[in-house]
Amino acid sequence: MTLKPDHGDLGAEDLKIITLARSARARNGVPEGAAVRDETGRTYVAGTVALESLKLSALQTAVAMAVASGARSLEAAAVVSTSEAASDEDRAAVRDLGGPETPVLLAGPDGQLRAAVTAG
Repeated sequence: MTLKPDHGDLGAEDLKIITLARSARARNGVPEGAAVRDETGRTYVAGTVALESLKLSALQTAVAMAVASGARSLEAAAVVSTSEAASDEDRAAVRDLGGPETPVLLAGPDGQLRAAVTAG
């Protein structure tokens, strides 16, 4: 389900994870940055992993970090990328931990929200 991409509808915590994702992308010089927020409000920030033996999108990496840190569910996820849409694999990773209604925010490198979809 696509939600309306309007920053006015985003709360401070959603804007925060977009900002964190944007900084991870810029700081690490990777194609994507991502951040997720768990059920306690903790955030996990990651960039794309592109090793010869391991390839993970930024969002998959952020979800894995949340799981490894003991998160039981996700409240929201954000990806900063030049891509126009969240991949099916990224949405599946969020859905596995957060459920089908978890919002996935997609922003451009400038931090502007392009789309908001649910993980389902």
